[in-house]
Amino acid sequence: MLNSVSDDSAPAAPAGATPPVRRRLSAQDRRRQLVAIGLAKIVETPIQDLSMDDVAAEAGISRGLLFHYFPTKTDYYLACIAAAGRRILRNTAPDEGLPGEQQVEMTTRLMVEQIERRRDFYLALVHGHGVADPRVSEVMDSVREGSTERVVVALGVPEVQRPVVRAWWAYTEDRALTWSAVPTGERPVPVSVLVEECVAALHALLAVSRA
Repeated sequence: MLNSVSDDSAPAAPAGATPPVRRRLSAQDRRRQLVAIGLAKIVETPIQDLSMDDVAAEAGISRGLLFHYFPTKTDYYLACIAAAGRRILRNTAPDEGLPGEQQVEMTTRLMVEQIERRRDFYLALVHGHGVADPRVSEVMDSVREGSTERVVVALGVPEVQRPVVRAWWAYTEDRALTWSAVPTGERPVPVSVLVEECVAALHALLAVSRA
């Protein structure tokens, strides 16, 4: 069983040296560690180029043992991509103590800023990160659905209008990606105006769909 696998694979210390402290991690903790390493690396490295040897070395385990936790490269990549999606949702969470309108403005601004900071990474997520697996698209679906739910709850949007909010998020992502592609000093509007325009578009779409 996976939980019984020993991963005490730190290299032996040279003669006379103090032996390294070996870390005994549960299977769940080791999986978390490996995903955290991958998540840190894929911010700068396309996930299809991620070296499993490098990940294993950083975790202090063998490549073979890594595959006890993730049977294939794709399984590992998907776990990292899913973690990236959860991080995006955490990073764009509004203050739920604010009035609904302010929550929407805050989560919109945080999403725009998230895309601006990690534009290439976000594009890679949107386009599947080069991993040919239909489950990759489920990650972005979960991000959009989580973001949609926040707006629906904050504004008390009727369930029948949920698809409108979801489509608006796709519009907002596209605006943010286009805006962030322009060098900072050459952007047509500051982030505050972009956010204001996006939020105004949301209300316009909701109004039209109610008519």
